[in-house]
Amino acid sequence: MAIENLPELVIRQVTPDITTFSKPFKRFGILPFGGRSTAVRLSTGDVWVLASTPLTPDTKSAIDNLGPVKWIMGADAVHHMFLAQFKKEYPEAKVIGVEALIEKKKAEGLVLDGAYGKDAPDTKYGFEDEIYACYFSGFANKATSNADVAWFHASSKTLIVADLLFNLPGNEQHSKSKSSSKVPIFGKLDPWGSVHKRFVWGQGKDKAAMTRDAKTVLGWKPDRIIMCHGDVIETDGTKAWASAYSRYLS
Repeated sequence: MAIENLPELVIRQVTPDITTFSKPFKRFGILPFGGRSTAVRLSTGDVWVLASTPLTPDTKSAIDNLGPVKWIMGADAVHHMFLAQFKKEYPEAKVIGVEALIEKKKAEGLVLDGAYGKDAPDTKYGFEDEIYACYFSGFANKATSNADVAWFHASSKTLIVADLLFNLPGNEQHSKSKSSSKVPIFGKLDPWGSVHKRFVWGQGKDKAAMTRDAKTVLGWKPDRIIMCHGDVIETDGTKAWASAYSRYLS
């Protein structure tokens, strides 16, 4: 493995079956969004990974302690930089992304095994009995190529998302860093604030589809929310989601 360990990486066992990998990250080199990967062990012993941070030796060791990796997930057209790295270390795993990633990854020599938005809506990739999925086709549009997927680990009532929900500042993600986690100007971007509500409303290019999918996630009644950017919401996840998407759910 070429990449070295990252001293600022925070590895946390959220539940016996869920481990997160959090690190500092600045969007556009300015906004301290933080980054996070999430690994989930299913009842079969197989491991599902939302791969959004580097696969360091420490990361691989923690994931391998959970079990064999069977799925490597790309949440949207932005969180994809490390998919090939994960695939190289776990060649038997299936790489599942979104339609906009097909050509991007093909240019890098990585062929996706499945893609939300391209495959039939009722396509099953093998984990759906335990991890539900909702493809937000109305989030952004094809011009921005950033439709997102929400996943729900039913047994732990944990919602896992990339850019569908933020909870900034990301204190955990910057806890080993000398850089500040404070978001410039706003100070924070969380599900209860007006800025977040305006953000998700503005990203909804198909309001009807967004309403449909926001209701699907609300119906899952998540307790915990693990997002790529910001502190994990440990309880009252349903209330947090309802607040962030209130303009769609009203």
